[in-house]
Amino acid sequence: MTPAAEPAQPRPAATVPSSTYRLQLQPGFTLRDATAAVPYLAALGVSHLHLSPLLEAVPGSTHGYDTVDHTRISEQLGGEPALRELAAAAHRHGLRLIADVVPNHMAVPAPERLNRPLWQVLRDGPDSPYARWFDIDWTAQPGPADAPARGRVLLPLLGDRLGAVLHEFTVDAGVLRYHEHELPLRPGTEELPLPELLARQWYRPAWWRLARTELNYRRFFTVNELIALRAEDPEVFAATHAVLLALHADGVLDGFRIDHPDGLADPRGYLRRLAGATGGAYVVVEKILTGEERLPEDWPVAGTTGYDALRRIDGVLTDHAGACRLAGAYESFRHGGPVRDLCADPHPAIAAARRGRADMTGPDGELAAEVERLARIALRIGTAEPAHADHSPARLRAALGRLLTGYPAYRPYTRPGEPPPPASEDQLRAALDGSADPTDRLVAALALGELGRGADKDEFCVRFAQTAAAVAAKGVEDTAFYRWNALPGLNEVGGEPARPGLHPAEFHDWCRRQERAWPHGMTVLSTHDTKRSADARARLSVLAERPDAWAAEAAAWSTAAGPGFDRDADWLLWHTLVAAWPVTPDRLVTALLKAAREAKLHTSWTTPDARYERALEQRARSVHGHPGLLPRIEGAVHALAPYARANTLAAALLHLTVPGVPDLYQGSEEPLYTLVDPDNRGVVDFGALAVRLTDAAAPRPGDLAREKLHLTATALHLRRSGPFGRYRPLAAVGLSADHLLAFARGEDVITAVTRLPYGLERAGGWRDTVLELPAGAPWTDGLTGRSFPAGAVPVAELLAALPVALLTRRG
Repeated sequence: MTPAAEPAQPRPAATVPSSTYRLQLQPGFTLRDATAAVPYLAALGVSHLHLSPLLEAVPGSTHGYDTVDHTRISEQLGGEPALRELAAAAHRHGLRLIADVVPNHMAVPAPERLNRPLWQVLRDGPDSPYARWFDIDWTAQPGPADAPARGRVLLPLLGDRLGAVLHEFTVDAGVLRYHEHELPLRPGTEELPLPELLARQWYRPAWWRLARTELNYRRFFTVNELIALRAEDPEVFAATHAVLLALHADGVLDGFRIDHPDGLADPRGYLRRLAGATGGAYVVVEKILTGEERLPEDWPVAGTTGYDALRRIDGVLTDHAGACRLAGAYESFRHGGPVRDLCADPHPAIAAARRGRADMTGPDGELAAEVERLARIALRIGTAEPAHADHSPARLRAALGRLLTGYPAYRPYTRPGEPPPPASEDQLRAALDGSADPTDRLVAALALGELGRGADKDEFCVRFAQTAAAVAAKGVEDTAFYRWNALPGLNEVGGEPARPGLHPAEFHDWCRRQERAWPHGMTVLSTHDTKRSADARARLSVLAERPDAWAAEAAAWSTAAGPGFDRDADWLLWHTLVAAWPVTPDRLVTALLKAAREAKLHTSWTTPDARYERALEQRARSVHGHPGLLPRIEGAVHALAPYARANTLAAALLHLTVPGVPDLYQGSEEPLYTLVDPDNRGVVDFGALAVRLTDAAAPRPGDLAREKLHLTATALHLRRSGPFGRYRPLAAVGLSADHLLAFARGEDVITAVTRLPYGLERAGGWRDTVLELPAGAPWTDGLTGRSFPAGAVPVAELLAALPVALLTRRG
């Protein structure tokens, strides 16, 4: 380890953050840039900096999830000396550091020599000491010509079939070169003729299109350039975590965010090993909870990274009935016919999710190779045990497709040798959907580990769970959520577009449950993975309060824009303009093209339709040059602004005061109208934010940026002054009571926010609505400085200056 510039400071006794602030490190914003931002972040009021992945990644990486070297902190970010300098500066300002950990995969970089463990596996094959690092099915590909039974790795990196590009290979200094790729040569094969040389390697360079059906290493989802690690192996865990654990032991790092735990073979085992290695550090997991799914109670973590909170906060600020009406208007906009409310099952969003999952697992699906691997394991089990024999490969593939399509959560958490968790049993039963088909039932029994132990049975159980997670992520979030766009703000990670809106009583129930079970889990509103930032979604939520008017406006915009080619693309275009306005043509086109490619209906990443994409781009760019349409869009956004302001401030205050640890995304302390990555991963000007923070408390009507920054800083400092007390709902009384969401945190903090502001205005405002403030000393609104006595307070008076209030009687 590099010596520290100054001695590490003792870790404080309390390791649970009061709040965290996510920084996206990249070559354009390094660890030294983060150090320069420390004084501002301390003044803002956070307790911990939440750093994106720190280990060496592919050159130029803007996210860090493509690790190539676990033995060092990224030199692109400044290296370990810069990290230690950041920690020292943070400690001087009373802050600590949390790091994002990527245990599930490494990059397959170009040139491949950047990943030394993988390089050695490609050179030495299954005999390499690093072969155990990677999740490779050596049985799936015939081995080298002189060892055909030992297997080799398919590398899908060729631009065409091998015969068409053979002349593009060269051999130089013991290395096989193909454009930017450099591959090691098996010792003793350097002088062979090229065809024989290729036949003798432990890898098979192949046309990239073969990855879908023939790939024999597990990936991160469907990304060929990310090869899965076997973090369940103690040796692999130790080697890949050594640097981060040493930095934790030195007091440089205080906690960890674990990326994609559902990709791990044994999430609980991994988390227990990490807890043992850190002495119980603060750890949160990027676990996506579906519906009412609960985080496994036997995981030694503080909680999730907070997408479950995002869904509840957005939900309670969304008009359920209006969203159902808007869904019907969307179907009418696309297909014609009368508008009908869409809330009952079978819901189109649920059908879209099933189709997205099914597309992943079909014969030509993006995860067909993973399904094929499971079928091979099941066939081996049948060969070894006659009781499970005579299930054909085709029947097994079909059964796997049905169960993976119907699985209602991300994955089961069955561990070989243990009884399956009841939740996983229930989910498999739901996926079976009453099927009596023998092959369906065999696959379900193997997935639950009900047929005993053995190497193949254990592997099936583990790999089914990992594949289920990939099917859910790619089939739903990265396919269906780009296909069904009734209210795009609902299509976030962990979202349920078929279940729009959340009743305040349900919101309170969730908050109390979180407080009991996971009081220190994170809560989020915007992240590097959200498709639209919180403030962009706040605008879109207003549309659900006025569905008929918005549908008419969208139709008018389409008419004004001239004949279109795709009504669904038009609907998404208009929503995107409203969400991100003002948005440049380049930003708009980038987001829409990504959405179209992820939807995979008219074009895709792997099979782009140039004609469709040109038409989409021309449609998007034409808006900015349209003299009649542009002012109308600006006018619509301006008309939404008062209601979007209320949603923005309400969501921000809820995020900062509900049970849990709020994690702020960089730049989101002011209004942030970003779209899907890469739009949401830009560099933040912290110098400018620091200047604005100095006078954020000064009232300036109409300045939402000032209001949100002041709200954020006020709530963060209140959190730092001491833990919030028990969560207790407070009910307003009066004609507009449903438009107020309020709760107490202990005896000295109250949050009150406006919900459904457009409907509130149409109803005539707050009228006679009052909120009973708990007895005792007077209450002061930390946002305005106004004081209120205990007892019944008219809400119109309480929220006269702002649509939210943060009341306190702390010192």
